[in-house]
Amino acid sequence: MHEPKPTIDTDLARRLVDAQFPQWRHLPVKPVAFGGWDNRTFHLGDEMTVRLPSAPPYSLQVEKEHRWLPKLAPLLPLPIPTPLAIGEPAEFYPWRWSVYRWIEGETAKTGRIADLSTFALSLADFLVALKRIDPTGGPAPGQHNFYRGGPLTVYDGEARQAIATLEGEIDTQAPTTVWEAALAATWQGSPVWFHGDVAWGNLLVEDGRLSAVIDFGTSGVGDPSCDLAIAWTFFEGESREAFRTRIAVDQATWARGRGWTLWKALITAAGHDANQAEAEKSRRVVDEVLADHERWT
Repeated sequence: MHEPKPTIDTDLARRLVDAQFPQWRHLPVKPVAFGGWDNRTFHLGDEMTVRLPSAPPYSLQVEKEHRWLPKLAPLLPLPIPTPLAIGEPAEFYPWRWSVYRWIEGETAKTGRIADLSTFALSLADFLVALKRIDPTGGPAPGQHNFYRGGPLTVYDGEARQAIATLEGEIDTQAPTTVWEAALAATWQGSPVWFHGDVAWGNLLVEDGRLSAVIDFGTSGVGDPSCDLAIAWTFFEGESREAFRTRIAVDQATWARGRGWTLWKALITAAGHDANQAEAEKSRRVVDEVLADHERWT
Protein backbone atom coordinates (compact mmCIF):
# COMPACT_ATOMS: atom_id res chain seq x y z
CA MET A 1 0.00 0.00 0.00
CA HIS A 2 1.43 3.38 -1.02
CA GLU A 3 2.05 6.06 1.57
CA PRO A 4 -0.13 9.14 0.97
CA LYS A 5 1.73 12.06 -0.57
CA PRO A 6 2.32 14.96 1.79
CA THR A 7 0.51 18.22 1.18
CA ILE A 8 3.32 20.52 0.10
CA ASP A 9 2.37 24.04 1.08
CA THR A 10 3.71 27.06 2.91
CA ASP A 11 2.89 25.55 6.29
CA LEU A 12 4.97 22.45 5.53
CA ALA A 13 7.92 24.53 4.37
CA ARG A 14 7.64 26.64 7.54
CA ARG A 15 7.63 23.58 9.81
CA LEU A 16 10.64 22.02 8.07
CA VAL A 17 12.70 25.19 8.26
CA ASP A 18 11.82 25.80 11.92
CA ALA A 19 12.67 22.24 12.92
CA GLN A 20 15.95 21.87 11.02
CA PHE A 21 17.31 25.39 10.52
CA PRO A 22 16.38 27.40 13.61
CA GLN A 23 18.74 30.21 12.55
CA TRP A 24 16.17 31.04 9.84
CA ARG A 25 13.04 30.86 12.00
CA HIS A 26 12.66 34.62 11.91
CA LEU A 27 12.47 34.72 8.10
CA PRO A 28 9.04 34.65 6.41
CA VAL A 29 8.10 31.73 4.15
CA LYS A 30 5.95 32.61 1.15
CA PRO A 31 5.01 30.87 -2.13
CA VAL A 32 6.82 31.99 -5.29
CA ALA A 33 4.89 33.12 -8.36
CA PHE A 34 5.80 29.99 -10.33
CA GLY A 35 6.27 27.21 -7.81
CA GLY A 36 6.98 24.35 -10.21
CA TRP A 37 5.53 20.85 -10.49
CA ASP A 38 8.26 18.29 -9.79
CA ASN A 39 9.52 20.41 -6.91
CA ARG A 40 7.58 23.06 -5.00
CA THR A 41 9.48 26.26 -4.29
CA PHE A 42 8.93 28.87 -1.56
CA HIS A 43 10.62 32.14 -0.64
CA LEU A 44 12.61 32.05 2.59
CA GLY A 45 13.12 35.69 3.41
CA ASP A 46 14.29 37.84 0.51
CA GLU A 47 17.47 35.98 -0.40
CA MET A 48 16.71 32.25 -0.20
CA THR A 49 14.27 29.61 -1.41
CA VAL A 50 13.06 26.30 -0.03
CA ARG A 51 12.70 23.58 -2.66
CA LEU A 52 10.65 20.50 -1.77
CA PRO A 53 10.51 17.43 -4.06
CA SER A 54 6.93 16.33 -4.76
CA ALA A 55 7.68 12.60 -5.28
CA PRO A 56 10.47 10.06 -4.59
CA PRO A 57 12.22 10.32 -8.01
CA TYR A 58 12.78 14.05 -7.54
CA SER A 59 14.33 13.55 -4.12
CA LEU A 60 17.16 11.64 -5.83
CA GLN A 61 18.20 14.94 -7.42
CA VAL A 62 18.89 16.81 -4.19
CA GLU A 63 22.33 15.45 -3.40
CA LYS A 64 23.36 15.60 -7.07
CA GLU A 65 22.61 19.31 -7.31
CA HIS A 66 24.38 20.10 -4.04
CA ARG A 67 27.46 18.21 -5.20
CA TRP A 68 27.72 19.43 -8.79
CA LEU A 69 26.19 22.90 -9.10
CA PRO A 70 29.01 24.63 -7.19
CA LYS A 71 31.50 22.97 -9.57
CA LEU A 72 29.57 23.98 -12.70
CA ALA A 73 28.70 27.55 -11.74
CA PRO A 74 32.13 29.21 -12.15
CA LEU A 75 32.46 27.76 -15.66
CA LEU A 76 29.14 29.01 -17.03
CA PRO A 77 28.27 32.38 -18.60
CA LEU A 78 25.01 32.81 -16.66
CA PRO A 79 23.98 32.32 -13.02
CA ILE A 80 22.65 28.92 -11.91
CA PRO A 81 21.22 27.93 -8.51
CA THR A 82 23.50 28.09 -5.47
CA PRO A 83 22.77 25.32 -2.92
CA LEU A 84 23.01 26.48 0.70
CA ALA A 85 21.73 23.58 2.79
CA ILE A 86 20.20 20.09 2.58
CA GLY A 87 17.16 19.32 4.70
CA GLU A 88 16.49 15.80 5.94
CA PRO A 89 13.28 13.74 5.94
CA ALA A 90 10.94 14.45 8.83
CA GLU A 91 7.97 12.75 10.44
CA PHE A 92 5.63 14.82 8.28
CA TYR A 93 7.75 14.87 5.07
CA PRO A 94 9.57 11.77 3.73
CA TRP A 95 12.34 13.13 1.47
CA ARG A 96 15.50 15.21 1.47
CA TRP A 97 15.01 18.82 0.41
CA SER A 98 17.05 21.94 -0.31
CA VAL A 99 17.63 25.57 0.53
CA TYR A 100 19.02 27.71 -2.31
CA ARG A 101 20.02 31.30 -2.81
CA TRP A 102 17.25 33.27 -4.55
CA ILE A 103 17.93 34.32 -8.15
CA GLU A 104 16.16 37.41 -9.42
CA GLY A 105 14.25 37.18 -12.70
CA GLU A 106 10.96 36.15 -14.25
CA THR A 107 10.25 32.94 -16.14
CA ALA A 108 10.84 33.22 -19.86
CA LYS A 109 7.43 33.89 -21.35
CA THR A 110 7.70 35.32 -24.84
CA GLY A 111 6.11 38.62 -23.84
CA ARG A 112 8.98 39.26 -21.42
CA ILE A 113 11.72 38.72 -24.04
CA ALA A 114 12.97 41.71 -26.00
CA ASP A 115 14.26 39.73 -28.99
CA LEU A 116 13.68 36.00 -29.28
CA SER A 117 16.59 35.38 -31.66
CA THR A 118 19.03 37.11 -29.30
CA PHE A 119 17.58 35.06 -26.46
CA ALA A 120 18.10 31.89 -28.53
CA LEU A 121 21.74 32.77 -29.14
CA SER A 122 22.35 33.38 -25.42
CA LEU A 123 20.78 30.04 -24.53
CA ALA A 124 22.84 28.22 -27.17
CA ASP A 125 26.02 29.83 -25.81
CA PHE A 126 25.12 28.64 -22.31
CA LEU A 127 24.52 25.06 -23.47
CA VAL A 128 27.75 25.02 -25.47
CA ALA A 129 29.65 26.20 -22.38
CA LEU A 130 27.95 23.52 -20.29
CA LYS A 131 28.98 20.81 -22.78
CA ARG A 132 32.62 21.94 -22.60
CA ILE A 133 32.91 21.34 -18.85
CA ASP A 134 34.92 18.26 -17.86
CA PRO A 135 32.35 15.46 -17.37
CA THR A 136 34.63 13.21 -15.32
CA GLY A 137 32.69 11.61 -12.49
CA GLY A 138 29.45 13.31 -13.48
CA PRO A 139 26.10 11.55 -13.05
CA ALA A 140 25.26 9.13 -15.87
CA PRO A 141 21.65 8.79 -17.08
CA GLY A 142 19.45 6.89 -14.64
CA GLN A 143 16.39 7.07 -12.42
CA HIS A 144 17.57 10.39 -10.94
CA ASN A 145 16.92 12.14 -14.27
CA PHE A 146 14.47 9.80 -16.00
CA TYR A 147 17.26 8.61 -18.33
CA ARG A 148 17.79 11.98 -19.96
CA GLY A 149 21.08 11.76 -21.85
CA GLY A 150 20.60 8.06 -22.49
CA PRO A 151 19.34 6.31 -25.63
CA LEU A 152 15.88 7.14 -26.95
CA THR A 153 15.10 3.42 -26.95
CA VAL A 154 14.15 3.83 -23.27
CA TYR A 155 10.98 5.58 -24.47
CA ASP A 156 10.33 3.57 -27.62
CA GLY A 157 7.35 1.75 -26.15
CA GLU A 158 5.73 4.93 -24.86
CA ALA A 159 6.21 6.75 -28.15
CA ARG A 160 4.73 3.95 -30.23
CA GLN A 161 1.82 3.50 -27.85
CA ALA A 162 1.05 7.21 -28.06
CA ILE A 163 1.14 7.07 -31.86
CA ALA A 164 -1.27 4.13 -31.79
CA THR A 165 -3.57 5.99 -29.39
CA LEU A 166 -3.70 8.95 -31.78
CA GLU A 167 -4.64 6.76 -34.76
CA GLY A 168 -7.52 8.46 -36.57
CA GLU A 169 -6.68 11.86 -35.10
CA ILE A 170 -3.30 12.39 -36.80
CA ASP A 171 -1.40 10.92 -39.73
CA THR A 172 0.50 8.28 -37.75
CA GLN A 173 2.94 7.35 -40.51
CA ALA A 174 4.80 10.66 -40.41
CA PRO A 175 5.60 10.62 -36.66
CA THR A 176 6.56 6.97 -36.91
CA THR A 177 9.05 7.82 -39.65
CA VAL A 178 10.55 10.69 -37.64
CA TRP A 179 10.71 8.61 -34.48
CA GLU A 180 12.47 5.74 -36.23
CA ALA A 181 14.93 8.19 -37.82
CA ALA A 182 15.73 9.52 -34.35
CA LEU A 183 16.28 5.99 -33.03
CA ALA A 184 18.61 5.24 -35.93
CA ALA A 185 20.72 8.37 -35.28
CA THR A 186 22.49 6.79 -32.33
CA TRP A 187 24.86 8.75 -30.10
CA GLN A 188 28.50 7.98 -30.90
CA GLY A 189 30.29 10.71 -28.95
CA SER A 190 31.86 10.93 -25.52
CA PRO A 191 29.54 11.91 -22.64
CA VAL A 192 29.12 15.65 -22.04
CA TRP A 193 27.20 17.72 -19.51
CA PHE A 194 23.57 18.52 -20.31
CA HIS A 195 20.79 20.31 -18.44
CA GLY A 196 18.00 17.85 -19.20
CA ASP A 197 14.98 20.14 -18.94
CA VAL A 198 15.55 23.27 -21.00
CA ALA A 199 12.07 24.83 -20.90
CA TRP A 200 10.65 28.32 -20.46
CA GLY A 201 9.93 27.72 -16.77
CA ASN A 202 13.60 26.98 -16.08
CA LEU A 203 14.94 30.05 -17.89
CA LEU A 204 14.87 33.46 -16.20
CA VAL A 205 14.65 36.86 -17.85
CA GLU A 206 15.65 40.34 -16.69
CA ASP A 207 15.37 43.45 -18.84
CA GLY A 208 14.18 41.31 -21.74
CA ARG A 209 17.29 39.09 -21.80
CA LEU A 210 18.18 35.60 -20.61
CA SER A 211 19.58 36.13 -17.11
CA ALA A 212 19.82 32.71 -15.43
CA VAL A 213 19.18 28.98 -15.91
CA ILE A 214 17.61 27.05 -13.04
CA ASP A 215 16.44 23.54 -12.07
CA PHE A 216 19.27 21.13 -12.83
CA GLY A 217 17.39 18.16 -11.38
CA THR A 218 17.50 16.20 -14.64
CA SER A 219 21.08 17.17 -15.48
CA GLY A 220 23.84 14.66 -16.07
CA VAL A 221 26.54 13.56 -18.48
CA GLY A 222 25.70 11.72 -21.69
CA ASP A 223 24.02 12.61 -24.98
CA PRO A 224 23.10 16.33 -25.00
CA SER A 225 20.36 16.02 -27.62
CA CYS A 226 17.62 16.20 -24.97
CA ASP A 227 18.55 19.88 -24.50
CA LEU A 228 17.45 20.67 -28.06
CA ALA A 229 13.71 20.24 -27.47
CA ILE A 230 13.24 23.96 -26.83
CA ALA A 231 13.98 24.52 -30.53
CA TRP A 232 10.44 23.27 -31.26
CA THR A 233 8.60 23.90 -27.99
CA PHE A 234 9.58 27.58 -27.67
CA PHE A 235 11.48 28.86 -30.70
CA GLU A 236 10.23 29.16 -34.27
CA GLY A 237 11.34 30.61 -37.58
CA GLU A 238 14.31 32.97 -37.16
CA SER A 239 14.83 32.20 -33.48
CA ARG A 240 14.94 28.45 -34.11
CA GLU A 241 17.40 28.96 -36.94
CA ALA A 242 19.56 31.18 -34.73
CA PHE A 243 19.57 28.53 -32.01
CA ARG A 244 20.42 25.74 -34.46
CA THR A 245 23.23 27.69 -36.09
CA ARG A 246 24.84 28.78 -32.81
CA ILE A 247 24.63 25.43 -31.03
CA ALA A 248 26.19 23.78 -34.13
CA VAL A 249 25.32 20.12 -33.56
CA ASP A 250 25.51 17.50 -36.29
CA GLN A 251 22.45 16.22 -38.14
CA ALA A 252 22.27 13.04 -36.07
CA THR A 253 22.15 14.98 -32.81
CA TRP A 254 19.50 17.31 -34.24
CA ALA A 255 17.49 14.24 -35.29
CA ARG A 256 17.68 12.83 -31.75
CA GLY A 257 16.59 16.22 -30.47
CA ARG A 258 13.52 15.92 -32.67
CA GLY A 259 13.00 12.47 -31.17
CA TRP A 260 13.04 13.71 -27.57
CA THR A 261 10.63 16.47 -28.50
CA LEU A 262 8.33 14.15 -30.42
CA TRP A 263 8.16 11.59 -27.60
CA LYS A 264 7.08 14.18 -25.02
CA ALA A 265 4.61 15.89 -27.34
CA LEU A 266 3.04 12.59 -28.39
CA ILE A 267 2.54 11.23 -24.88
CA THR A 268 1.06 14.57 -23.79
CA ALA A 269 -1.30 14.71 -26.77
CA ALA A 270 -2.36 11.11 -26.18
CA GLY A 271 -2.62 11.39 -22.39
CA HIS A 272 -6.01 10.99 -20.82
CA ASP A 273 -5.22 13.63 -18.19
CA ALA A 274 -4.13 16.31 -20.67
CA ASN A 275 -6.51 19.24 -20.95
CA GLN A 276 -7.57 20.48 -24.36
CA ALA A 277 -5.11 23.38 -24.40
CA GLU A 278 -2.18 21.11 -23.52
CA ALA A 279 -3.20 18.57 -26.15
CA GLU A 280 -3.53 21.23 -28.86
CA LYS A 281 -0.16 22.76 -27.98
CA SER A 282 1.47 19.32 -28.11
CA ARG A 283 -0.02 18.62 -31.51
CA ARG A 284 1.38 21.91 -32.79
CA VAL A 285 4.79 20.82 -31.51
CA VAL A 286 4.38 17.49 -33.32
CA ASP A 287 3.62 19.39 -36.54
CA GLU A 288 6.71 21.59 -36.07
CA VAL A 289 8.93 18.55 -35.53
CA LEU A 290 7.55 16.77 -38.61
CA ALA A 291 8.03 19.89 -40.76
CA ASP A 292 11.59 20.24 -39.49
CA HIS A 293 12.33 16.64 -40.40
CA GLU A 294 11.06 17.27 -43.92
CA ARG A 295 13.23 20.35 -44.25
CA TRP A 296 16.51 18.85 -43.07
CA THR A 297 16.37 15.31 -44.47
